[in-house]
Amino acid sequence: MAQTKPPLSQEAGVLFCAVAADNPGMRTLRLCTYNIHKGFSQFGRRMVIHDLRERLRMLNPDIALLQEVQGLHLGHADRHLDWPEEPQHEFLAQSRWHAAYGGNASYEHGHHGNAILSQLRIHHAENHDVTLHKLECRGLLHCELDDGEGEAIHSICVHLSLTDQQRRRQLERLVALVQKSVPPDAPLIIAGDFNDWNNRTDERLTGQLGVFEAFSQHTGHPARSFPSKLPVLRLDRIYLRGFRVLDTAVHWGHPWSRISDHAALTATVTRLA
Repeated sequence: MAQTKPPLSQEAGVLFCAVAADNPGMRTLRLCTYNIHKGFSQFGRRMVIHDLRERLRMLNPDIALLQEVQGLHLGHADRHLDWPEEPQHEFLAQSRWHAAYGGNASYEHGHHGNAILSQLRIHHAENHDVTLHKLECRGLLHCELDDGEGEAIHSICVHLSLTDQQRRRQLERLVALVQKSVPPDAPLIIAGDFNDWNNRTDERLTGQLGVFEAFSQHTGHPARSFPSKLPVLRLDRIYLRGFRVLDTAVHWGHPWSRISDHAALTATVTRLA
């Protein structure tokens, strides 16, 4: 079905386009990856989960891959009267998206991890623990999404370690997961916080998995996404296979910098025939 070009709008110096998402069989998708910092502003000064939900709804992604999502925190629930009763992924998805969650870090008062919100039905979800050090609990959340046409879109939400040595081993596990669990001709989205400040992820993924990075294709290099007030480091990525990129955007500065220390990244893509 032919799609008309969506209208463009401007906010906080960022050009973005919103794509209607009410057709489960559409071939155009709006993607978002965002490290939400457990629903608190930078340095944990303010609870911003309600503002975050409104911002996500404004972006209106078909698929959102989120990191540092708080599944449970008993202390926050006691201290904040407006702390959501449900886990953050359910609160954010409420009445808008299907949701899957994979807990990575567990502690006495709660846990947090990755989540995928999707307007496409989630056919299957599985979380893969890639923790290599107890102080950096990391994971890969793999979801198979029903595209409405009898084909699964594989989506993997990634949060990797701060050290290059650990990231290298975690990327090896990511490659092994894709090679084992994703058919080579299936559409694939891999996105998240790679903590790849030295820009080595591309060489470790593109050749082995046949993926490309959305911003690199559009602008020649990955997006600057951290810190969100004035991004310098290229930590967050969107890797794709079986898609063509139509548009990309980095959502930084006010009001985004009041929500998380990472900028939100979006990409509008279309399925290849």
